[in-house]
Amino acid sequence: MAMNIPSWKLLGDWFDVCKCSIPCPCEFAQAPTYGDCEGVLAYHIRKGNYGDTTLDGLNALALGSFKGNIWAGETKVTLGLFFDERADKQQREALQMIFSGKAGGFMAEFAKLVEEVRAIEFAPIKFEVAADLAYWTAEIPGKVIAKAEALTGPMTPAGKRVQTLNPPGSEVGPGTVATWGTATADEVDTMAFKWKRSGKSSKYIPFDWSGP
Repeated sequence: MAMNIPSWKLLGDWFDVCKCSIPCPCEFAQAPTYGDCEGVLAYHIRKGNYGDTTLDGLNALALGSFKGNIWAGETKVTLGLFFDERADKQQREALQMIFSGKAGGFMAEFAKLVEEVRAIEFAPIKFEVAADLAYWTAEIPGKVIAKAEALTGPMTPAGKRVQTLNPPGSEVGPGTVATWGTATADEVDTMAFKWKRSGKSSKYIPFDWSGP
């Protein structure tokens, strides 16, 4: 199977908004604040290719829920997946191969944490990250709204961001830098996932994946 998978690479932006208090303990490979977690994981491909198929500018979004410490092997995730409806047939196949883990790379490791994929849909996904990381947002109209502002406080220097180096529970791979935020909107009503809240944890992490 691996011999049929072309060389591929993705560079992009990822963030989440979730149920946990700030900072989300899952990022530190600990159990969720309330024993369970649910949230939105949003991905934007700045530059990418799967063999000869270009993936620049496309988005993906996942909805996830689990109970217990996922990094300690106590549990696995139930996911719902959305891919960018702008993708053509070849791009859709490439995105599904990469994000399912079938094409190798980091997502092959992440896939080991998944118990069930509840549904896969193609939808209009809006994604934006401020150049200075002051905010990040994603939306699927009528189904998902995920927005956050950079975490700050009295001891945070002006224009600086609150960050964690090499977080042990990074959702996009090892050796990353997580920028912390406060969720201003976390609203989901689709695929039998439903919640609405704000004021909880969020973090932004750039990703750099390749395979197989």
